Amino acid sequence: MTDAPQTSVDAEQRRLGGIPLRAFAPNAITALALCFGLTGVRFAIGEEWEKALAAVIFAGVLDGMDGRIARLLRAQSKFGAELDSLSDVIAFGVAPAMILFLWSLDDAPKFGWTAALALAVGCALRLARFNSRMDADIQPHKSAGFNTGIPAPAGAGLAFVPVYLWLSTGNDLFREWYVVMPWALGVAMLMISAIPTYSWSSIRLRRSWRLFALAGVGLLGAALVTAPWQTLLAVCALYVTLLPFGVASYARIRRRG
Repeated sequence: MTDAPQTSVDAEQRRLGGIPLRAFAPNAITALALCFGLTGVRFAIGEEWEKALAAVIFAGVLDGMDGRIARLLRAQSKFGAELDSLSDVIAFGVAPAMILFLWSLDDAPKFGWTAALALAVGCALRLARFNSRMDADIQPHKSAGFNTGIPAPAGAGLAFVPVYLWLSTGNDLFREWYVVMPWALGVAMLMISAIPTYSWSSIRLRRSWRLFALAGVGLLGAALVTAPWQTLLAVCALYVTLLPFGVASYARIRRRG
């Protein structure tokens, strides 16, 4: 997020006494992501687990769109940044915590609710750290094209791995609280950790690989439609596998100065 467009939009907002028209679209998408996240909780209350997960996953898709649309329209603003953080806490912290609690952690004799809270609090703390550093001049991870810890949408996706396994196999072992609880706590720790993780800006495709990448995206979309839970499991496994490579890549960049 660059300072010039944000300053411009904020100045226009103060002048007009409201949200500029070009800032409406990205903020509307952010609000829609928040609504989908909470709708996931509604489906979980009705034990419609597949719909609950789909709602949160779609919120993640919308979250990936709003910032890019804001930059495309030069509509970044402090209002949009604050709304995005609030939406992320609800859609990727509170909603997954509630879904996991209703699905499994409610059966824990002790500390089930505490584990669910850890997921929500970890998401909130990660976003608070991100916001507090937004205007900092020195951000080693960001300047090198890396995130600090895993992003909130990725954390929500990883938190649902036991649910993906349960939906894929029908094995109730993956729904047991003693399996879900340590996994949820581990994901919460990854969100608030200081490990460098790959971001979109750190990924560089060779020109010769771009057509293959486009074909891969198309195949991924088809796989998500035909076998969503198995595909999401594969995506999560790939993401976890890349974590140590991200740490190693960042270390190499630091050694180069």
